[in-house]
Amino acid sequence: MLEAPKQKTITTQAMEQIRQLIFDGELAAGSDHLESELADRLGMSRTPVREATLMLAQQGLLEVRPRKGVRIATLSLTDMEEIYAVLTELEALAAEEAAEKGYADDDLSALKQSIESMEDALKREDREAWALADDAFHAELVRLGGNSRVQSIVSMMANQVRRARAMTLYIRPLPVKSNEDHRAVYDAISKGDSERARNCHRSHRQHAREVLIELLKKHKLFQL
Repeated sequence: MLEAPKQKTITTQAMEQIRQLIFDGELAAGSDHLESELADRLGMSRTPVREATLMLAQQGLLEVRPRKGVRIATLSLTDMEEIYAVLTELEALAAEEAAEKGYADDDLSALKQSIESMEDALKREDREAWALADDAFHAELVRLGGNSRVQSIVSMMANQVRRARAMTLYIRPLPVKSNEDHRAVYDAISKGDSERARNCHRSHRQHAREVLIELLKKHKLFQL
């Protein structure tokens, strides 16, 4: 006998409704809102709304300001374009250098596991689990490249990329193509094909940038 689906908590409902208001542009990027205002808008008490805003702050969608309410987060399109341009080249270099090292299958087990975790998350349509596995893939790819300076620069930019992805995670199509790209990069590295590894990963990052920028523009989740 199938179990009935669990009922969403009031806090979860509040989080989803506020997130949708942000994505729909009804809570504009850069705008300020009192906790009481949001509670009235949702027809809820302030406690679940407060808890929901703390969760959304962790996702990078807003900033909780003590005694001042919340401010809806903004991103600079120029910043994102510049960050992705640098990441694209550095991670493509890491993929190329990883392929040149002649790793055995065991050496690539963590990279392979991250891809399998992403695919499992997609089957369950668990976007947050997919995002965590995606983070693991990119971190492991850079580690396998073995270039400490690439690792340092990529690490410095990681939080900004996560924030942009968090803001678009629930309004983008399921990232099926992203998983296919990861498989292609893994396959090239495992076969020692450095040129293909570099080109596959560069193409992957360029596509990810295009999807991100388009969503930020469409939903006005950015500042000029």
